[in-house]
Order: sequence, then C-alpha cells, then structure tokens
Amino acid sequence: MLIEKLIRKLKRDPNYKWESDYQPLDLFIVLLGRSRQVLRGLFVKILVKSKGLMFIGTGVKIKHAHLISAGKNLILEDGVYLNALSANGIKLKDNVTIARNSTILCTGVIAHKGIGVSIGNNTGINENAFIGGQGGIEIGDNVIIGPGVKIFSENHVFADADVIIKNQGVTRVGVVIKDNCWIGAGVTIIDGVTIGEGCVIAAGSVVTRSVPPNSIARGVPAKVLKSRCFATEANLIKQEIPTIKISA
Repeated sequence: MLIEKLIRKLKRDPNYKWESDYQPLDLFIVLLGRSRQVLRGLFVKILVKSKGLMFIGTGVKIKHAHLISAGKNLILEDGVYLNALSANGIKLKDNVTIARNSTILCTGVIAHKGIGVSIGNNTGINENAFIGGQGGIEIGDNVIIGPGVKIFSENHVFADADVIIKNQGVTRVGVVIKDNCWIGAGVTIIDGVTIGEGCVIAAGSVVTRSVPPNSIARGVPAKVLKSRCFATEANLIKQEIPTIKISA
C-alpha cells in the first residue's frame, strides 16, 4: 500500500505495518488532517530547531520555542502545551508523538529555573499526560506513555511544622525512564525514580522507588511483581519440554 510505503520512508522503519483496512473516505480524512498539521508545522519550524517534518494540531501552545529542538516527524496533537523555559530546554528526537491536551512544563515557580526534558526516538506520549521537568526528566527510545500519566521531578520540603510548606524550598533529583518501557494509563512517577530498560508499569500505579530493568510493577506504592526475563525463560523451558503421550 502506498501509505504504508510512505510512512516507512518517513519513519525510516522498513518493518512498519499498516494492519487496518480503512475505507477510502477514512483515509482521505486522515490524510487531509495530516496535511493541515504539516502546514501549521511550517510556521512552527521558524521558531523551533527541527530536522524534519512537524505535524502540529490545533490549539497547540509553545512557549520559549527557541529552547526546543526536534528530530524528524514530530507530532503535537490538538491542545498540547510546551513550556521549555529551563537550563536544557526540551529535546525531542525522531518520531516523537505527543497526544491531545498533554503538557510538558520545565519550570514551575519562576524564581527556580528548571532543568528540562529529553525524549528519545519513537516514543509516544498519550493524551492528558503531564511531564514536569523542573528537576530534569530523561525518557528513552521506544517508550509508551499511557493516557493521564504524571511525572514529577521536584518535591516540596515539609519537615518543619513551624514554617509554611511553600517557604521550605524544594528538592530535585530527576526522573529517568530507560528504553523500551510501557508506562500504563494513570501512572504517577515521583521525583528520584529511575525505571530500568524494558519495564512495564501497570495502570494506576504510583512509582515512588526505582524499578530494576525488565520488571513488571504494580500498586500504590508500586512493587515489583516479577521479572519479564524470568517469564520469558519459563516460556522457553515450557516450549522445550516434550509432550509424552501415554497410550492406554
């Protein structure tokens, strides 16, 4: 199919598959929408450092655009808000998608300049996500961020009961999400957390501690249930065990 070949070329992914059978009208509507997004992207490229096409939806708001760098095929869907005011800005690599009504905010209180956010290749952020990069957030390649995910890289100090909380300052450690992770819908990730490569975080979990690579974690607070490596090894062993038939 022509569209499949076009997307393969844009993404530079020879394995990309167009698996759905759409009606011609549906395809026309999709292509028309993408064409309009490209036209909007041409205007945004004047301000943002971009290496390729930008697909920009309606109602997208970008502040401090000079602090944003983007790779190829950036998609910002309707209502996305980016505020890149920070030391490192917002760095987006190739084939990044940020879905409807998501927010990336790098500085909260103007008196405390933030660190910034970086997002790796082929990473998708679903709708209504919030990413607060005050303390620095690094998201790797091929990461799936589910709808409504919230990531915080700053915490308020509250130890002194005689001082109002907002006057006690903040702590910043930063958040790191390694490659090939799936962060389920509604997950909250707290400052200081590193999620190792290949992890799956179940929907609705609150991650307060770092998670080892290839782990499946769930709960409030999130706890590691099992390792994906052990699950894979168990499946392989099961496949290798021959079936013995006993005749009557």
